[in-house]
Amino acid sequence: MTKSSLKTLVAVLTFNEGEKLKKLYADFPSERRYDILFVNDGSTDSTEQFLQENNLTFLNHPKNLGVGAGIRTATGYAKKHNYDAIVIMAGNGKMLPSEINRLLKPLEDNKADYVQGSRYLEGGDSPHLPQFRNIAIKLFTLITNLILGFKGTDITCGFRAYRLSIFEHPQIDIEQDWLGQYEMEYYLHFKVIKAKFRVVEVPVSMIYPTEGKNYTKIKPFIGWWSMIRPWVYLTLRLKK
Repeated sequence: MTKSSLKTLVAVLTFNEGEKLKKLYADFPSERRYDILFVNDGSTDSTEQFLQENNLTFLNHPKNLGVGAGIRTATGYAKKHNYDAIVIMAGNGKMLPSEINRLLKPLEDNKADYVQGSRYLEGGDSPHLPQFRNIAIKLFTLITNLILGFKGTDITCGFRAYRLSIFEHPQIDIEQDWLGQYEMEYYLHFKVIKAKFRVVEVPVSMIYPTEGKNYTKIKPFIGWWSMIRPWVYLTLRLKK
């Protein structure tokens, strides 16, 4: 396999995913163009044991801190070890390791600084996506597009790639305390577009359980506010 022109880290954020995490790791190709870091976000199951037994590179949070904290930990590790790019993905098996190269290609071709995955582009897919969630994603995406003047198709897909230089921009500060949960993903999306970095969407798959249950850890109201408040704070300039 051809070596990537960018030194790339794939960060897998995981919290109590059990067998899902094991299956996800088994799906990674043995020959790959990137390194993998697992961020164990305070799991209380056998996650740490699995990571240790397989000699995988991982960092532990002492308790569950959230997606934003996981991204902060992963990017800190990436910068410390001189990576050029980072891919963020969940450890719940919804995202496919086979599609990581789709996210990396626009960065490698120097056509983007931030790559957003989309289940709605041609070539993307989202089998078993609950209809309520489908409608909510499209509505949320429409609203954020109006705020940013950006024609995106899937604002909630967490399968993303970033050039590490983004995190050095003076207008972007991921160390803020309020960015511990889902806020981080939308804060970055807002800031990257406002700072006029090059943004590209690529098609990806988001695989949901066939039974339509336990497909998300987002808690009603608390989780929704976590996703919405970056748009409120940043639009009204209540936060930097």
